[in-house]
Amino acid sequence: MKIVGIDPGLSGAIAIIEDNKVVGIFDMPVMAEGKKNKRQLNSAQLVNIIKDNTNMNEEIVVIVEQVNAMPGQGVTSMFNFGQTFGAIKGVCAALKLPIFFVRPSKWKKHFELINSSKDSSRTKVIEMYPSLSNQLAKKKDVNKSDAILIARFYSETRAKDNN
Repeated sequence: MKIVGIDPGLSGAIAIIEDNKVVGIFDMPVMAEGKKNKRQLNSAQLVNIIKDNTNMNEEIVVIVEQVNAMPGQGVTSMFNFGQTFGAIKGVCAALKLPIFFVRPSKWKKHFELINSSKDSSRTKVIEMYPSLSNQLAKKKDVNKSDAILIARFYSETRAKDNN
């Protein structure tokens, strides 16, 4: 079974794991929108990432971080975030992929990352997968690390419940 972990949002990431091995990590595909070159999700590219890195005949499950509006966040940014979140759900529905949601507090607790710095998930993933250290070398790669841990969370909890 392949597990697609998604850290939603325009600066988010996608991780694909199989048997707890990372088979792909990607930045969220974005494209320019309108005159001001604001970014939006490139849904077609998201479809390509999923299709190119999985066999649609095998068992695939998608796990997405369940996020809510945060106090102090602007209306426009929350609208854009919601649009991206909805597009991810739409892509999964169109591809007929089962989708599950996990709250950040739940997967972070599982990996003992509650009350730790944002960057600690990157450290955790590099400890688990030393061969990925080059791909996770920059601070902005924390989103890729989160996507990997979201997929691993499902693998270590829900996937075992289904066997």
